Amino acid sequence: MLTPHEPLSTSILVMMYFGEVVFAVSGALTAARYRMDIVGYAMVGTVTGIGGGTIRDLLLGRTVWWTEDPTELLLCLTASLATFFFIRHDISHRKEMIWADALGLSVFGVVGCYISLQQGTPFVIAVFMGMITATGGGVIRDVLTNNVPMIISCGQPYATVALLGSLCYATLRYLEVPEIPSEAIACGAAFTLRAYAILFDIQTGPPGEFLRFGKRPESNTNDGSEEQGS
Repeated sequence: MLTPHEPLSTSILVMMYFGEVVFAVSGALTAARYRMDIVGYAMVGTVTGIGGGTIRDLLLGRTVWWTEDPTELLLCLTASLATFFFIRHDISHRKEMIWADALGLSVFGVVGCYISLQQGTPFVIAVFMGMITATGGGVIRDVLTNNVPMIISCGQPYATVALLGSLCYATLRYLEVPEIPSEAIACGAAFTLRAYAILFDIQTGPPGEFLRFGKRPESNTNDGSEEQGS
């Protein structure tokens, strides 16, 4: 198992950078849908990229990492601005945002769990912190753009995806599976679940309608959830 204060592994650093970039792009694509200016792109994209990790660090009582080393802050800002300058006039980027979000969600569940285990947190807390890391930035993004957060409105497995990735990783590490295979399996499991949910519109619902394929009747989703669905 990991020991407290162990430096981040190279593979986790790569995953963290990748997750921040794709989340920043998803935030910038959301800004595109609302025809924001360059400041809007930069703010929404950057906050989406670093938001979940910031919440995790605050809950764990850690120093928020980007206040000591702004590399990742600048990385998210660069990704957001690149999206602004390279995006085309077509602003219907809902699908691209959803897939970018799916990649970030899968990666950050593992990263958040890794960092929590590194801090010596209990198994259950580490899994929960993985979910917080993966979903926090998206929640902030949706609140800033005046949307009901996707975590509760899209009707598809979302927080469940982050929990799956985080739980898989924590379990594999508890079983002393090597680091890189644990990361690959956990990320793959989370992304596969989210991809199936997007492609086949797998919906979760209230008691009596726990799981179904396809959207619920329109009369039951007249609360903005269709805007957030895929």
